[in-house]
Formats: sequence, C-alpha cells, structure tokens
Amino acid sequence: MPIDVVVLGGGLAGLTLALQLRKARPEVRIRVLERRSTAAPDAIHKIGESTVEIGAHYFGEILGLDAHLRDYHLRKFGFRFFNSDGHGTIDDVQEIGVSRYLNVTSFQIDRGIFENFLIAHARATGIDVETGTVVEAVRLGSAGALHEVDVRDGAATRRIAARWVVDASGRTGLLKRKLGLAEPIDHDVNAVWFRVPGRVDIEDWSDHRPWLDRCEGGQRWRSTNHLVGEGYWVWLIPLSSGFHSIGIVADAARHPLATMSSYPRALAWLDEHQPRLSRALRESGVAPADFAFLKHFSYGCRELFSADRWAITGEAGVFLDPFYSPGSDFIAISNTYVTDLIARDLVGEHIGPYVTIYSQLFRSFYESTLTLYRGQYGIFAHPEALSVKVIWDYTYYWGVLCQLFFQNRLTDIRILGRVRDDLLAMRTLNEAAQPFLRRWAASSSSSNPARLLDQAALPWFDALNKSLCDELDDAGFIARIRHSKTRLEALAAEIVGRVEASDGAVSAWPETTALLGRCGLPPAPNGTLLDYPLSA
Repeated sequence: MPIDVVVLGGGLAGLTLALQLRKARPEVRIRVLERRSTAAPDAIHKIGESTVEIGAHYFGEILGLDAHLRDYHLRKFGFRFFNSDGHGTIDDVQEIGVSRYLNVTSFQIDRGIFENFLIAHARATGIDVETGTVVEAVRLGSAGALHEVDVRDGAATRRIAARWVVDASGRTGLLKRKLGLAEPIDHDVNAVWFRVPGRVDIEDWSDHRPWLDRCEGGQRWRSTNHLVGEGYWVWLIPLSSGFHSIGIVADAARHPLATMSSYPRALAWLDEHQPRLSRALRESGVAPADFAFLKHFSYGCRELFSADRWAITGEAGVFLDPFYSPGSDFIAISNTYVTDLIARDLVGEHIGPYVTIYSQLFRSFYESTLTLYRGQYGIFAHPEALSVKVIWDYTYYWGVLCQLFFQNRLTDIRILGRVRDDLLAMRTLNEAAQPFLRRWAASSSSSNPARLLDQAALPWFDALNKSLCDELDDAGFIARIRHSKTRLEALAAEIVGRVEASDGAVSAWPETTALLGRCGLPPAPNGTLLDYPLSA
C-alpha cells in the first residue's frame, strides 16, 4: 500500500520534518528510512551542536520539545568572541558577548542524545521509522504517478511507493546527485573538529578577579566560545554528555587544511595561533574521542522544492558555514516550507505557485546569509571591525529573519507581499554593509584592548532580542519590519560616521558610497547604537 511521505534519512532534518508534518496533519502516513541500525553514541561526530534563536524556537516551540531540551541539553550563554590569536592568556584581549542571559533561550545540543530521542518520540507519535535500511534506488514518478524507493535491510530488497519523497540524507545528497542539482559556492573554507572528555572552561585560564566577575555565575563555559584570528576561528562548545566539542574553521588560502588535518597537526597549529587552548589540551592528558575534517564545506543546490512532489531539506541540499550556527535555522525554514507544500497537496491544492514563491524566498534567505561569510574571514583579525560586524549581523538576523520565523510569517504570502520592498531594501543594505566592513578591516589597524563589549548592556539590543517573543497582528508585524529597516539604516550611518571620524579617506571608498546610498542617510559619527558601557 502506498504511503503519503517517505523521508530519506533519519537524522536531525528528516526526523524533525516528520514530527512537524505529524503535528500539521496527524493523518499523514510517514515513513522515515535511516541507514544507522544502532543508537547514535553520545557526542556523535556531527557539526551542528550550537543552536541559535530560530533553530531553538523551532525545536522547542514549533515541535514542542522544550522540556527535553531543558532537561537533557545545556542552556547556551550566547556567542562569545575573543581576539586571542597568539596570546597565552585570555583575560587581556577584547571579549564580545553578554554578561547575563538574554530573554530568548538557545541550547548546546548533544546530537547523539537528541537524535536518539527524536527517533523514539517520532515512533511514539505513530511515525514509521525504519533503521538499518539502505536506499538503493529512487525513481521519481511523472504526470502524477507515485514515486518508488528501493530499500535494502539485511539481504532483502523491497520497494516502497509514496506520493512524496523528501531527501534528508545529509551530505550523501541522494536526490541532488540523482538530479544533478549541485551548486558550487565561491567560499573556500575548511573545518577540522574533535571532541574531548571533560570541560574546557576558559575561566580556568585566568585568576584575574575583575575579568572573572564580568559575567554572572561563571557561565562563560556554556557559551559558544570563539577564539578568532586572521582568517580563522576556533569553536568551543560544551555538551551535556560531558564532552567538549572543539573545531577550527579556516580560510583555505590563509590556513591550508594540511596544516591541521590530524590531531597532532591541529595541536601544533593551535600552539602557534591559540596557545592557551593548546596548553589546556596538552595539560589535560586526555586523547580526543574522535577527529574529522571537511574540505570546502560550503555548497548549494539549484532546486529544493518541486511541484512534482519531491523536496530536499537539511544538508542534503545546502550548507553555508558553521559561524553563527545557521544549520538548524535552515532546517527549520526548509522543513516549514516542505510541510506546507505537502499539507496543501494532500488536500488537493495546486502547489505550483507556492513552490515558486517558497523557492524564491528560501534562496533569498540563503544568499543574504551567505553574504555574512563570503570573503569576510579577514575581519576576524580586526577587533573593532569584528565587534561592529557582530552587532550588524545580529541586528539583521533578529530584525528580519527571526521576525519572519517567530511570527509564523514564512508562508504568509499576503503579508510578505506587503513588506516585500522593505525586505528587499534590507537585503541590499546588508549586501552593501559587508564589503564596507571588509574594506575597513583591510585598510586599517585596530587595537585589542582588554575589555568586555557587553551586548546585554546595550538597551536597544536587549530589547530587540526580547521582541522576538511578541505576538503581533498584521499591522504590528508590518510596523516591526519597517522599524527593522529604519534601525539598520541608522546603524549603517553610524558605522560609516564612526569609521570616517578616525579615517577621513573612508569618504572616498566606493564601498562607503554604496552603503550610504542604500541607507539614504549621511554619516552619523555621534550615534548611540554602538555605545557600549565598557568593562575594563
């Protein structure tokens, strides 16, 4: 008997899609096919442990998994950035982060624990999850015919007929390879990562009481800590299973993969660039539980949703960059579109127009987010430009994409049409801001003072985070988007004004002309959006 939806892959993207479909349409018959036959180990070897606001809201509120997240994973103390390249200490460099928790909660997720829970939870809701199955062939039906999937479990091969096929197979990319949809990205960055047992607590690296007291309750270890330098960043992510995830993400031209492609090489690389972390790892005496690397990890996909009743979600389609942890966000966004398309199709709606619109929207979100990364790794070596970039990128993310997701407007075509021009204006403004930040970092030097740039001490920034939880009607949502546009324009003018005040040559940069032209405002050197109360 044919089923409604077969999902190829029982990892994070596939299982959350199945749960979202079950909540939206309880009668839908769903089968998830997962290659792994045994439970995932704790601290499983996957990128994607750090969540940000959209992903955390999707897991916790949209899917109703908040209790599991709070009970079995770690509350995240925000992002934290240290300009610590070459430093043997951590308390004498610029730190960007929060001194207290902000309103909207996010989590550090142990993927093994989470995915095992998702399988059990999916089965408990009536979803058929088959483990130990290998997809051998997919034949897409045409002219309304059912799709067919050949699967093998053990020595037996059988055929599954389904109205919808959704590829959530991760980097295997079953449908993308079959249909020739791979799309290269000119963002040449590599990553290596490993996990060590125990905590890597950066507060153990200092006995300077004023520095320790900057943040409440010794919580820095719960942050996604970034140790940054020219062309690279290093992540430190704690896991509830007692492991700590450590990764190096680097521009391939500045830091070739061969210099860090094994644990001994990675340690030697850290000796030079992040000696305090290297020292902590060496002194612990523990061996890493695993080690892996990915070369040129960013990629795209020309088509994710089809009116012929197939779709691609998660890393089976696109992967941007782990900086800012957007992976679970884009799972949430693509799953929301796939769920809506399937729900409409199963009640007989013609989905072609929705496929077109959702594809355009997803590509717009994807391309505007890619702009935050492409060519921007040089900024990490410039403490002042990095601090401004982080504020800009957060403001863009919380003010635009988060508002769309938290207010359940991703599929609200009527309202999206009314704010289309504002969304386009903010996208083009961001596209102008990123080259300006890059030019600034490349054209000047920056001091690296021992200070905390406390994002929680910026009232407007704290309020923007809190605003994600507002419940807005149509008029309120439209006003919110237009206010986001006004704020970004003011922030752009202030950034230019601040830089111009220290370097008069800025006014001649084409990047300056482009940015001011997009925001429609003159430079504002005396603005207040970037005025941190400083902690020495």
